[in-house]
Amino acid sequence: MHKELIIFGTGDIAELAYYYFTHDSTYTVVAFTVDQDYISQPLFCSLPVVAFEEINESYNPRNFEIFIALSYSDLNFIRKNKFLEAKQKGYSLASYISSHATVLNESQVGENCFILENNTIQPYVTIGDNVTLWSGNHIGHHSIISDHVFVASHVVISGGVTIGEQCFLGVNCTIRDHLHIDDQSIVGAGALILENLPKNSIVKGHRSEPSLKRSSPKTRI
Repeated sequence: MHKELIIFGTGDIAELAYYYFTHDSTYTVVAFTVDQDYISQPLFCSLPVVAFEEINESYNPRNFEIFIALSYSDLNFIRKNKFLEAKQKGYSLASYISSHATVLNESQVGENCFILENNTIQPYVTIGDNVTLWSGNHIGHHSIISDHVFVASHVVISGGVTIGEQCFLGVNCTIRDHLHIDDQSIVGAGALILENLPKNSIVKGHRSEPSLKRSSPKTRI
């Protein structure tokens, strides 16, 4: 069924959301919206940019849905707050699930989710509201991804894992099976998690040290 959509944001993620919803969904994007103080141009992607404070005047919530296209800034607080504000204004929030993702969890996906290509979501996984799964992740069976989580690319979440609200999982991190990562935790790129993490944990990834030598055509690696 054809549906009309407004995207919150005018940055890179909003432009990507416009691309994905336009090329791989049943939605037609009709406008963008941001807070009045952040409107710097009247058009974005050749569509009108409307003040979020006044969005109901032009786009009735009965006829339009919204997608909040924001990143993990401030540990997902900004995206969470705009999600809640849109709900308070009466809007339903659209989710995008790529046709190139493997989703086997009987549609246990919440509102305002952004699930990109080459994600594998195994059976009995539950994904909450306002979750971003960038491209190429593995979400193992019986895992729970709570609300307002951002998962970067090529993350491995093994079976039976619970990811708490507002967590950020960096590129190429790995989480062992049946662990609990509590709310508002940050797991850095390339980190290996082998035990439960309490709330507000920060785990740094492994950093490769650059060699003192300089590269040349004869360099062997």
